[in-house]
Amino acid sequence: MTVRLILFVMLASIMTALWASTCVMWRAAEVGELVQTLEPRHFDRLTVLAVGTGGPYENRERLGPSTGIGYGDRVLLVDAGRGVAEALRTSAVPVSQPDTVLLTNLLPLNTVGLDDLLLTGWRGPREKPIRLIGPPGTIELAEALMQAHRSGTDGEGAALELPAAGARFDAIEVEGGFSAEEGGLRISAGALDGGPVPALAWRFEAINRSVVVSGTGWSQDQLVDFARGAHMLVHEAVLIPPPEDAEEAGVLVDPAQLQREADMHTSLYDVGGIATRTGVDSLVLIKLRPPPFFDLQITGTVSQTYDGAIELPDDGDEYTP
Repeated sequence: MTVRLILFVMLASIMTALWASTCVMWRAAEVGELVQTLEPRHFDRLTVLAVGTGGPYENRERLGPSTGIGYGDRVLLVDAGRGVAEALRTSAVPVSQPDTVLLTNLLPLNTVGLDDLLLTGWRGPREKPIRLIGPPGTIELAEALMQAHRSGTDGEGAALELPAAGARFDAIEVEGGFSAEEGGLRISAGALDGGPVPALAWRFEAINRSVVVSGTGWSQDQLVDFARGAHMLVHEAVLIPPPEDAEEAGVLVDPAQLQREADMHTSLYDVGGIATRTGVDSLVLIKLRPPPFFDLQITGTVSQTYDGAIELPDDGDEYTP
Protein backbone atom coordinates (compact mmCIF):
# COMPACT_ATOMS: atom_id res chain seq x y z
CA MET A 1 0.00 0.00 0.00
CA THR A 2 1.47 3.31 -1.02
CA VAL A 3 1.92 6.24 1.34
CA ARG A 4 -0.61 8.22 -0.69
CA LEU A 5 -3.25 5.50 -0.30
CA ILE A 6 -2.57 5.22 3.43
CA LEU A 7 -3.01 8.96 3.85
CA PHE A 8 -6.22 8.87 1.83
CA VAL A 9 -7.67 6.07 3.98
CA MET A 10 -6.70 7.91 7.16
CA LEU A 11 -8.29 11.15 5.91
CA ALA A 12 -11.47 9.33 4.88
CA SER A 13 -11.67 7.68 8.30
CA ILE A 14 -11.25 11.02 10.05
CA MET A 15 -13.92 12.67 7.88
CA THR A 16 -16.32 9.79 8.50
CA ALA A 17 -15.79 10.03 12.25
CA LEU A 18 -16.31 13.79 12.21
CA TRP A 19 -19.46 13.43 10.14
CA ALA A 20 -20.84 10.78 12.49
CA SER A 21 -19.97 12.89 15.52
CA THR A 22 -21.66 15.93 13.98
CA CYS A 23 -24.81 13.92 13.24
CA VAL A 24 -24.93 12.61 16.79
CA MET A 25 -24.50 16.10 18.26
CA TRP A 26 -27.12 17.55 15.90
CA ARG A 27 -29.61 14.83 16.77
CA ALA A 28 -28.92 15.21 20.50
CA ALA A 29 -29.52 18.95 20.24
CA GLU A 30 -32.73 18.36 18.29
CA VAL A 31 -34.04 15.82 20.81
CA GLY A 32 -32.99 18.08 23.69
CA GLU A 33 -35.02 20.92 22.22
CA LEU A 34 -38.05 18.65 22.04
CA VAL A 35 -37.91 17.39 25.61
CA GLN A 36 -35.97 19.95 27.63
CA THR A 37 -37.70 21.59 30.56
CA LEU A 38 -39.05 25.02 29.65
CA GLU A 39 -38.81 27.90 32.05
CA PRO A 40 -42.03 29.79 32.83
CA ARG A 41 -42.33 32.86 30.66
CA HIS A 42 -42.73 36.48 31.74
CA PHE A 43 -44.40 39.16 29.63
CA ASP A 44 -43.72 42.85 30.20
CA ARG A 45 -46.55 43.79 27.81
CA LEU A 46 -49.94 42.37 26.97
CA THR A 47 -49.03 39.65 24.45
CA VAL A 48 -51.09 37.44 22.16
CA LEU A 49 -49.72 33.95 21.55
CA ALA A 50 -51.02 32.11 18.49
CA VAL A 51 -50.67 28.77 20.26
CA GLY A 52 -52.81 26.77 17.83
CA THR A 53 -54.15 28.30 14.63
CA GLY A 54 -56.01 25.41 12.98
CA GLY A 55 -59.58 24.19 13.10
CA PRO A 56 -61.46 20.96 13.79
CA TYR A 57 -59.90 18.98 10.96
CA GLU A 58 -56.56 17.17 11.16
CA ASN A 59 -53.76 19.42 9.93
CA ARG A 60 -50.13 18.65 10.70
CA GLU A 61 -49.15 22.27 9.99
CA ARG A 62 -51.74 23.85 12.30
CA LEU A 63 -52.82 22.40 15.62
CA GLY A 64 -56.24 23.01 17.10
CA PRO A 65 -57.50 26.44 18.11
CA SER A 66 -55.96 27.92 21.23
CA THR A 67 -54.96 31.54 21.78
CA GLY A 68 -52.69 32.49 24.66
CA ILE A 69 -52.78 35.78 26.53
CA GLY A 70 -49.54 36.56 28.33
CA TYR A 71 -49.17 39.30 30.92
CA GLY A 72 -46.68 39.41 33.75
CA ASP A 73 -46.01 35.87 34.91
CA ARG A 74 -49.39 34.58 33.75
CA VAL A 75 -50.53 32.76 30.65
CA LEU A 76 -54.24 32.32 30.02
CA LEU A 77 -55.65 30.29 27.15
CA VAL A 78 -58.75 31.01 25.13
CA ASP A 79 -59.94 27.52 24.11
CA ALA A 80 -57.90 24.32 24.09
CA GLY A 81 -58.06 22.47 20.78
CA ARG A 82 -56.33 19.31 19.63
CA GLY A 83 -52.61 18.98 20.35
CA VAL A 84 -52.51 21.87 22.81
CA ALA A 85 -49.54 20.50 24.79
CA GLU A 86 -47.35 20.34 21.68
CA ALA A 87 -48.65 23.72 20.56
CA LEU A 88 -47.60 25.29 23.85
CA ARG A 89 -44.06 23.98 23.40
CA THR A 90 -43.99 25.63 19.98
CA SER A 91 -44.86 28.85 21.83
CA ALA A 92 -42.05 28.15 24.35
CA VAL A 93 -44.61 28.00 27.17
CA PRO A 94 -44.42 25.17 29.73
CA VAL A 95 -47.60 23.13 29.57
CA SER A 96 -47.95 23.57 33.35
CA GLN A 97 -47.85 27.40 33.19
CA PRO A 98 -51.36 28.28 31.92
CA ASP A 99 -53.53 28.63 35.02
CA THR A 100 -56.82 29.57 33.35
CA VAL A 101 -58.72 28.46 30.26
CA LEU A 102 -61.52 30.67 28.94
CA LEU A 103 -63.91 28.90 26.58
CA THR A 104 -65.62 30.69 23.72
CA ASN A 105 -68.13 27.85 23.41
CA LEU A 106 -68.37 24.12 24.05
CA LEU A 107 -68.07 22.93 20.47
CA PRO A 108 -65.57 20.03 20.46
CA LEU A 109 -62.94 21.85 18.39
CA ASN A 110 -62.45 24.23 21.34
CA THR A 111 -62.41 21.62 24.12
CA VAL A 112 -60.81 18.37 22.89
CA GLY A 113 -57.41 19.44 24.26
CA LEU A 114 -58.58 20.11 27.81
CA ASP A 115 -57.62 16.72 29.23
CA ASP A 116 -54.29 16.92 27.37
CA LEU A 117 -53.58 20.29 28.95
CA LEU A 118 -54.71 19.12 32.39
CA LEU A 119 -52.91 15.79 32.60
CA THR A 120 -49.76 16.59 30.62
CA GLY A 121 -49.25 19.76 32.65
CA TRP A 122 -49.86 17.77 35.84
CA ARG A 123 -46.48 16.11 35.28
CA GLY A 124 -44.89 19.60 35.31
CA PRO A 125 -45.81 19.21 38.09
CA ARG A 126 -48.77 21.54 38.31
CA GLU A 127 -49.78 21.87 41.95
CA LYS A 128 -53.06 23.77 41.62
CA PRO A 129 -56.26 23.16 39.64
CA ILE A 130 -56.77 24.82 36.27
CA ARG A 131 -59.48 27.44 36.36
CA LEU A 132 -61.96 26.71 33.58
CA ILE A 133 -64.33 29.57 32.78
CA GLY A 134 -66.97 29.27 30.12
CA PRO A 135 -70.65 29.40 29.16
CA PRO A 136 -73.36 27.19 30.67
CA GLY A 137 -72.35 23.53 30.44
CA THR A 138 -68.72 24.16 31.42
CA ILE A 139 -69.07 22.63 34.91
CA GLU A 140 -70.67 19.48 33.52
CA LEU A 141 -67.88 19.15 30.95
CA ALA A 142 -65.15 19.59 33.58
CA GLU A 143 -66.68 17.06 35.95
CA ALA A 144 -67.15 14.54 33.15
CA LEU A 145 -63.52 14.84 32.04
CA MET A 146 -62.21 14.43 35.58
CA GLN A 147 -64.50 11.46 36.20
CA ALA A 148 -63.45 9.78 32.96
CA HIS A 149 -59.80 9.91 34.04
CA ARG A 150 -60.31 9.37 37.77
CA SER A 151 -59.14 5.76 37.96
CA GLY A 152 -55.97 6.55 36.01
CA THR A 153 -55.19 9.79 37.82
CA ASP A 154 -55.72 8.20 41.25
CA GLY A 155 -53.32 5.40 40.38
CA GLU A 156 -50.71 7.55 38.67
CA GLY A 157 -50.88 10.23 41.32
CA ALA A 158 -50.26 7.72 44.08
CA ALA A 159 -47.47 5.93 42.20
CA LEU A 160 -45.59 9.10 41.26
CA GLU A 161 -46.61 11.16 44.31
CA LEU A 162 -48.08 13.89 42.12
CA PRO A 163 -50.20 16.62 43.75
CA ALA A 164 -53.85 15.60 43.46
CA ALA A 165 -55.02 19.20 43.00
CA GLY A 166 -52.97 19.52 39.81
CA ALA A 167 -55.21 17.00 38.05
CA ARG A 168 -58.39 18.95 38.66
CA PHE A 169 -60.42 21.71 37.03
CA ASP A 170 -61.95 24.50 39.08
CA ALA A 171 -64.83 25.32 36.74
CA ILE A 172 -67.24 28.22 36.78
CA GLU A 173 -69.92 29.30 34.34
CA VAL A 174 -70.43 32.89 33.26
CA GLU A 175 -72.54 34.90 30.86
CA GLY A 176 -72.07 38.13 28.96
CA GLY A 177 -71.25 40.99 31.31
CA PHE A 178 -68.81 38.98 33.42
CA SER A 179 -65.63 40.87 34.30
CA ALA A 180 -62.68 40.43 36.63
CA GLU A 181 -59.33 42.10 37.25
CA GLU A 182 -56.25 40.24 38.45
CA GLY A 183 -52.73 41.62 38.66
CA GLY A 184 -53.48 44.54 36.35
CA LEU A 185 -55.16 42.39 33.69
CA ARG A 186 -58.85 43.04 33.14
CA ILE A 187 -60.92 40.23 31.63
CA SER A 188 -64.44 40.69 30.25
CA ALA A 189 -66.93 38.39 28.52
CA GLY A 190 -69.45 39.35 25.85
CA ALA A 191 -72.40 37.15 24.92
CA LEU A 192 -72.79 35.98 21.32
CA ASP A 193 -76.33 34.72 20.86
CA GLY A 194 -78.11 32.91 18.07
CA GLY A 195 -75.87 29.90 17.51
CA PRO A 196 -76.29 26.18 18.23
CA VAL A 197 -74.61 26.56 21.67
CA PRO A 198 -74.08 29.45 24.11
CA ALA A 199 -71.00 31.45 23.14
CA LEU A 200 -68.76 34.18 24.49
CA ALA A 201 -66.12 36.56 23.19
CA TRP A 202 -63.32 37.51 25.56
CA ARG A 203 -61.69 40.92 26.01
CA PHE A 204 -58.35 41.54 27.73
CA GLU A 205 -57.04 44.96 28.79
CA ALA A 206 -53.75 45.98 30.40
CA ILE A 207 -51.64 49.17 30.35
CA ASN A 208 -54.09 50.90 27.98
CA ARG A 209 -53.91 48.11 25.39
CA SER A 210 -56.71 45.70 24.57
CA VAL A 211 -57.42 42.59 22.54
CA VAL A 212 -60.61 40.67 21.83
CA VAL A 213 -60.64 36.95 21.03
CA SER A 214 -63.70 35.41 19.42
CA GLY A 215 -64.14 31.91 18.06
CA THR A 216 -67.72 32.12 16.86
CA GLY A 217 -69.21 32.74 13.46
CA TRP A 218 -72.60 34.01 14.52
CA SER A 219 -73.93 37.19 16.15
CA GLN A 220 -71.65 39.60 14.31
CA ASP A 221 -73.44 42.72 15.57
CA GLN A 222 -72.96 41.70 19.22
CA LEU A 223 -69.28 41.02 18.57
CA VAL A 224 -68.82 44.44 16.95
CA ASP A 225 -70.41 46.17 19.93
CA PHE A 226 -68.27 44.20 22.39
CA ALA A 227 -64.98 44.67 20.51
CA ARG A 228 -65.42 48.30 19.51
CA GLY A 229 -62.39 50.37 20.46
CA ALA A 230 -60.06 47.43 21.06
CA HIS A 231 -56.60 47.51 19.51
CA MET A 232 -56.56 43.94 18.19
CA LEU A 233 -59.15 41.36 17.15
CA VAL A 234 -58.33 37.65 17.02
CA HIS A 235 -60.96 35.91 14.91
CA GLU A 236 -61.59 32.97 12.67
CA ALA A 237 -61.72 33.29 8.89
CA VAL A 238 -63.03 30.26 7.01
CA LEU A 239 -63.79 29.87 3.35
CA ILE A 240 -66.44 27.23 2.74
CA PRO A 241 -66.42 26.72 -1.03
CA PRO A 242 -69.73 26.79 -2.91
CA PRO A 243 -70.93 23.27 -3.82
CA GLU A 244 -70.28 23.86 -7.51
CA ASP A 245 -66.65 24.79 -6.82
CA ALA A 246 -66.15 21.72 -4.66
CA GLU A 247 -67.64 19.47 -7.31
CA GLU A 248 -65.45 21.05 -9.99
CA ALA A 249 -62.42 20.27 -7.83
CA GLY A 250 -63.48 16.63 -7.66
CA VAL A 251 -64.64 16.69 -4.04
CA LEU A 252 -67.86 14.83 -3.33
CA VAL A 253 -69.90 16.91 -0.92
CA ASP A 254 -73.41 17.31 0.34
CA PRO A 255 -74.45 20.88 -0.58
CA ALA A 256 -76.75 21.10 2.45
CA GLN A 257 -73.93 20.04 4.76
CA LEU A 258 -71.64 22.69 3.26
CA GLN A 259 -74.26 25.34 3.92
CA ARG A 260 -74.74 24.20 7.51
CA GLU A 261 -71.01 24.46 8.16
CA ALA A 262 -70.82 27.86 6.49
CA ASP A 263 -73.57 29.12 8.79
CA MET A 264 -71.44 28.26 11.86
CA HIS A 265 -68.31 30.11 10.79
CA THR A 266 -67.23 33.61 9.83
CA SER A 267 -66.43 33.78 6.15
CA LEU A 268 -63.17 35.10 4.81
CA TYR A 269 -65.32 37.60 2.91
CA ASP A 270 -66.97 38.92 6.09
CA VAL A 271 -64.18 39.12 8.66
CA GLY A 272 -62.65 42.28 7.22
CA GLY A 273 -65.93 44.14 7.49
CA ILE A 274 -66.30 43.05 11.12
CA ALA A 275 -62.80 44.33 11.94
CA THR A 276 -63.52 47.64 10.19
CA ARG A 277 -66.70 48.14 12.19
CA THR A 278 -64.90 47.53 15.48
CA GLY A 279 -62.15 50.01 14.61
CA VAL A 280 -59.29 47.69 15.64
CA ASP A 281 -55.75 48.46 14.47
CA SER A 282 -54.93 44.86 13.62
CA LEU A 283 -56.69 41.61 12.81
CA VAL A 284 -55.19 38.21 13.65
CA LEU A 285 -56.80 35.34 11.75
CA ILE A 286 -57.09 31.86 13.27
CA LYS A 287 -58.88 28.56 12.64
CA LEU A 288 -57.33 28.62 9.18
CA ARG A 289 -57.54 25.80 6.67
CA PRO A 290 -57.26 25.63 2.90
CA PRO A 291 -58.69 26.85 0.63
CA PRO A 292 -57.31 29.35 -0.22
CA PHE A 293 -53.80 27.95 -0.37
CA PHE A 294 -51.64 31.10 -0.29
CA ASP A 295 -51.38 33.88 2.29
CA LEU A 296 -51.64 36.49 -0.44
CA GLN A 297 -55.06 35.16 -1.41
CA ILE A 298 -56.27 35.57 2.16
CA THR A 299 -54.85 39.02 2.77
CA GLY A 300 -55.98 40.17 -0.66
CA THR A 301 -59.55 39.13 0.09
CA VAL A 302 -59.70 40.57 3.62
CA SER A 303 -58.02 43.83 2.64
CA GLN A 304 -60.89 44.62 0.31
CA THR A 305 -62.98 45.49 3.39
CA TYR A 306 -60.31 46.22 6.01
CA ASP A 307 -57.27 48.51 5.73
CA GLY A 308 -55.58 47.70 9.06
CA ALA A 309 -52.77 45.22 9.68
CA ILE A 310 -53.71 41.62 8.78
CA GLU A 311 -51.76 38.86 10.51
CA LEU A 312 -51.76 35.22 9.39
CA PRO A 313 -49.90 33.48 12.21
CA ASP A 314 -48.22 30.13 12.26
CA ASP A 315 -48.46 28.14 15.48
CA GLY A 316 -46.17 29.82 18.00
CA ASP A 317 -46.21 33.33 16.58
CA GLU A 318 -46.62 36.28 18.98
CA TYR A 319 -48.17 39.74 18.70
CA THR A 320 -48.57 42.80 20.90
CA PRO A 321 -51.70 44.90 20.43
